[in-house]
Amino acid sequence: MAKISPVSIKYMIHANFEVEGALEKPDVIGAIFGQTEGLLGADLEMRELQKEGKIGRIEVNLERKEKRTIGVIKVPTALDQSETTLIAAAIETIERMGPCDAQIEVERIEDVRGSKRDYIIERAKKLMTEIKGSTDSREIANEIKDSAKMAGITEYGKNKLPCGDISGKGLIVVEGRADVLNLMRNSVNNVIAMNGTKLPPEIKELSDAKELTLFIDGDRGGKLIAQNVVDNAKVQYIAVAPDGKEVEELTGKEILMNLRKKVSVEEFFSNGKYPRRNFRVAEPAEKIELDDDKKSKLKELSDKNQGTDKAILLDESLNEIRKVSVKGLSSALRKTDKVHTIVIDGTVTGAIIKASEDAGCQVIVAKNFATTDTNIKLLSL
Repeated sequence: MAKISPVSIKYMIHANFEVEGALEKPDVIGAIFGQTEGLLGADLEMRELQKEGKIGRIEVNLERKEKRTIGVIKVPTALDQSETTLIAAAIETIERMGPCDAQIEVERIEDVRGSKRDYIIERAKKLMTEIKGSTDSREIANEIKDSAKMAGITEYGKNKLPCGDISGKGLIVVEGRADVLNLMRNSVNNVIAMNGTKLPPEIKELSDAKELTLFIDGDRGGKLIAQNVVDNAKVQYIAVAPDGKEVEELTGKEILMNLRKKVSVEEFFSNGKYPRRNFRVAEPAEKIELDDDKKSKLKELSDKNQGTDKAILLDESLNEIRKVSVKGLSSALRKTDKVHTIVIDGTVTGAIIKASEDAGCQVIVAKNFATTDTNIKLLSL
């Protein structure tokens, strides 16, 4: 059998599985090869791909928990992106391992080369700082200017959000520190970053006292961030970078031009470019009303659930039905009736949302969502 060279690996498929019963590693490997056979045609037959060195040695780690077996599968591939995702999707169709019912969910597909690129970039940055004696006057001037601006960046709140001068009434909210630096480099100082896609409580608090303008990247990720922020904070305006561009890479002229083109939240979501049906304010979700008491209870449950890797299933009155591991959530939903709300520790994947829709769930509470393409009301409290 041909062996895949470590240097030729492009992607690593990471999948979690749960089995109602006891089994061993050979049962898992056998299920992967046996139950994917013939699904994708001769060109993507996993046994042949492994013989050709296009799929590497499959790693399986498992452990017993009471009457269940849970574990992790890792599949290295030298295939291209589309072929790797097909293999990953095929693995998720496996329904039995050995004599037991099984559930497999692909957690992520890692671009192994990405970590190498990250190393290259970080190493290049370090090497650049070690270069002495630059004679380019423009480079020296820009470095001095950037250093002055960086010195002006402060931190706000418990989450140490990077910001400029936020003492005024108007405030621009961006995604990350690089966005703050770029705006301050171009003399826009009333700016603060969320430090990621999740809305920090500091931004929500500031929205009660200040006029917020959300400045997002010109891609789908920017639109999803906009919906999350608008759902959880008071935002007056939204400004958008040009299509395909990020705020951190805009020129000074582009920054000012796009800030001048800012629109109200209502206009942003009502025009044809950003239709409401793509966001959590879709019509079915809007019909679900949660008063302050219910939101407060859900936030308390969410805070207590952090770090447990658990999902709490609640009925319509927000009484706990049962608590299950996140890995076993999809299976639990198929066996549990009258689930109205789910409080989840961790990122909500597309597979979890699909299982929740099938179970008739109305509300999901979590810190992060991999997708918002659903009619379920998604809350990040």
